[in-house]
Amino acid sequence: MAKGSGRNRYLRRGGGGGGGQRPRGDQMAEAQAMLQRAQEQLAAQTVEGSAGGGAVRVTMNGEQKVQAIKIEPDVVDPDDVELLEDLILAAIHDAAERASALQADSLGMLTGGLAPPGAGG
Repeated sequence: MAKGSGRNRYLRRGGGGGGGQRPRGDQMAEAQAMLQRAQEQLAAQTVEGSAGGGAVRVTMNGEQKVQAIKIEPDVVDPDDVELLEDLILAAIHDAAERASALQADSLGMLTGGLAPPGAGG
């Protein structure tokens, strides 16, 4: 069996230049631009989390930043502040999970299925 020149034949294929493909820098710039557009779209989208049957609602954008909190007046009981605190916390967690899912859906195509930082759980 004859040996070749010592170089891997797979490395020689295509002349090492990519065979008519765009230079890596152009691909990287395009990927970064696509990622930037996706992040801007996420910032513009909102999700709503709720607790207590909708008595507390939290609106969050796709970047997981709280935009608004709505509390039904009948859930406000000065003698049970702890319940209100728990409902707010639960609504924030619900909204964060929804925002994380939105991120995974929006950025999943760009990242080849890898979760973006902070997404998933």
